[in-house]
Amino acid sequence: LVQLVESGGGSVQAGGSLRLSCAASGYTNSRYCMAWFRQAPVKEREGVAVIHSADSPGYADSVKGRFTISKDNAKATLYLQMNTLKPEDTAMYYCAAEQFEIDLRIAYADYWGQGTQVTVSS
Repeated sequence: LVQLVESGGGSVQAGGSLRLSCAASGYTNSRYCMAWFRQAPVKEREGVAVIHSADSPGYADSVKGRFTISKDNAKATLYLQMNTLKPEDTAMYYCAAEQFEIDLRIAYADYWGQGTQVTVSS
């Protein structure tokens, strides 16, 4: 059974930073495509960042230059470093894993975590 557990969310002022973590178990995450999505109240879930099986990252335009996705295969952990946070980054952030590829334009993956809340105040 694949499990994804996010942590690292919290409240921060605009311009601040947070680092999210996603601990994976039940599979070898080095072979899976992994991503971060987020969902704000009354909005659809949107893709934030993805790291493919070839370790090449992709980002939504709204976070390019501010967020960095990475993974530590030895620790089976996915990270999202978020810098220069803005109030519009406020959302529940979800970790996702997929045996094949994840398209940030489509909120679909085989496995999802429970989410961690990020709140950015102005």
